[in-house]
Amino acid sequence: MAEKRRSGVGTVGIGESKAVKEEDKDGEFLSQCGVGLLLRDALLKLLEARPEDPIAFLAEHFTNLGTECEGGPLPGGGGDGGDEEQEENRVEEQQQLNRALWHLSLAHHSQRSAFNNNIRVAYDLLSQCGSRRRVPSCVRGRLYSEMLRCLCSEGGLSGTTAAPLLRRIRCHDHEAVPFELFRQGVQTCAAFADYIRKSQCLYAAVASRPERPAERDLCRAVLSTLQEALETSHGADSARFLEASAKISPAKLAQTMVEASGTGEQQEGPTMDAKEFEDAAAALFIDRVRVVN
Repeated sequence: MAEKRRSGVGTVGIGESKAVKEEDKDGEFLSQCGVGLLLRDALLKLLEARPEDPIAFLAEHFTNLGTECEGGPLPGGGGDGGDEEQEENRVEEQQQLNRALWHLSLAHHSQRSAFNNNIRVAYDLLSQCGSRRRVPSCVRGRLYSEMLRCLCSEGGLSGTTAAPLLRRIRCHDHEAVPFELFRQGVQTCAAFADYIRKSQCLYAAVASRPERPAERDLCRAVLSTLQEALETSHGADSARFLEASAKISPAKLAQTMVEASGTGEQQEGPTMDAKEFEDAAAALFIDRVRVVN
């Protein structure tokens, strides 16, 4: 019996030893593949974005990641290249632009740390365009301007609303865009899109009757309050004081509307439509954006 017990103990010990070795091999494999870091990064992105559909978000994240890993050196060596190579460059630029925009969509610009991290990722992705060795250099002005236009469009801005802002912050096609300028441009577009959405909400609050444009006097009063909020906002980072519409509380808006309407009775007078109000609000914002030299 003692011999059997000793034999059994030995068998268990051998089994446990094999299991430990298998676990070590599995851990070594995962470490070599970098799976742990990939999963950690994916979970951090998930926590930053907090999407409604986490599974779909993770699927899209790994799809983008897989596409990035597939990108290799462009064929053709050097020189100007032919039509085929130019087409490949255009396809590559569009792919990198889509990935950059996706990363920028993961966090709201008010989440400063996460948003700045995503801006860096977007900058590195666009810096690789045209680089034969896939080594990040600088983002070209043409790609930078196109990205800003896409940011405004995805933010719900019409072309006519975004155009005056883009004329101030865009770069020439051939220029190399440093990271700090890239960051400021992205933050400005993100803040501007939020600002316009909030100004639209302000107009909806003023226009008490949807079938008729809002009273012009009320609109002017609200625009004056909006201008005051912009002028009293200060900070080293332009994105901080360009979010001034958030400073207008419902109580402040209600007070402004009452003061502008006098007795509060409905009056038939000059009106201002939603587009005119939006353009006026946008001009207040854009006037405070420095022109890129």
